[in-house]
Amino acid sequence: MLCVMDLHEGVGLLLFEVVSPHMCKLSLWTFFKEILSRQNFYKMTMKAINHDLSKLFNEMWDMDVNRLMPGKDYTIDLQGKAGATQQGDGAVQDSAARHLFHNVNEERLKSIKTFATFISLLDNYETSTGVAEVVTPEEIVENNCFLDAILATEVMKIAHEYLLKKNLAKPNLADFKYQLYDIWFQLYARKEGDRPDSCGFEHVFVGETRRGKQILGLHNWVQFYLQEKRSQIDYKGYVARRNKTRPDKDDQVLSIQFSWKGSVKPIGSTFIGVSPEFEFALYTVIFLLAEERVTRETVKIEEYELQMVVCRHGHHIGTAYPVLLSTSSED
Repeated sequence: MLCVMDLHEGVGLLLFEVVSPHMCKLSLWTFFKEILSRQNFYKMTMKAINHDLSKLFNEMWDMDVNRLMPGKDYTIDLQGKAGATQQGDGAVQDSAARHLFHNVNEERLKSIKTFATFISLLDNYETSTGVAEVVTPEEIVENNCFLDAILATEVMKIAHEYLLKKNLAKPNLADFKYQLYDIWFQLYARKEGDRPDSCGFEHVFVGETRRGKQILGLHNWVQFYLQEKRSQIDYKGYVARRNKTRPDKDDQVLSIQFSWKGSVKPIGSTFIGVSPEFEFALYTVIFLLAEERVTRETVKIEEYELQMVVCRHGHHIGTAYPVLLSTSSED
């Protein structure tokens, strides 16, 4: 009997044979957690490092002047290593009694236009899938203000120039803005049916829930911080990576476990401190370069070796997130 295991966000599927049909009733994560770690799975599926994209993304990283700096603009409190759990669990071991974010310089956030316009979008969505979204004229204005803000940054200019060379974007900024709007903000039905209940921006940056039992997306540090501040998110601990027993407080890519709206996300990956334009540019470039439903690109950004995962939903982004493979920094 053929079964499918989904290790992360509905992408990176592994096919295998199960001898007994009743075994498919068991959690496949539980069944395989002793013999196949998440890191090894990605090691099996990842490509060689894409040096062209690594060069581009490092250039964008260096030009990300709006990025907040650890220890200066924010501090995190990693605490304990997260315990084993499954998607949909309501109660799990809590290895972190305190918030992940000890403090964030909100005055700096509010003073940066791309962050300020980004934050204004976070309350525009109904997070439950299956419930149709209603976009108001005011929200359309907010979407456009955000796009105008990020298009004025050097990070997005670098991405635009790169895409122009690849004939994947129009030279006119108005046309490029329209392209970004369609990729990120155009509504679609996430599952079967005709209710426009989702979009790329909502999934990646805001987060969604499915039937109150599953957390989808939510890969943005600002949303995490704001939800944590309102006691909506409960940080459960960090997820260790391949060559480090624990992350560092100045790491700017983390894998974490948390609960939100009554459900637990066993592993959530996110950049920390980066600007909205950096993430937008990075995911947009990968999305436009590939036509596959699921694209994985292995890149080296600063000290971080990452597998960037972008899943398309037709002409729109379905999900996008970084998977932290390893780091060259010392423990």
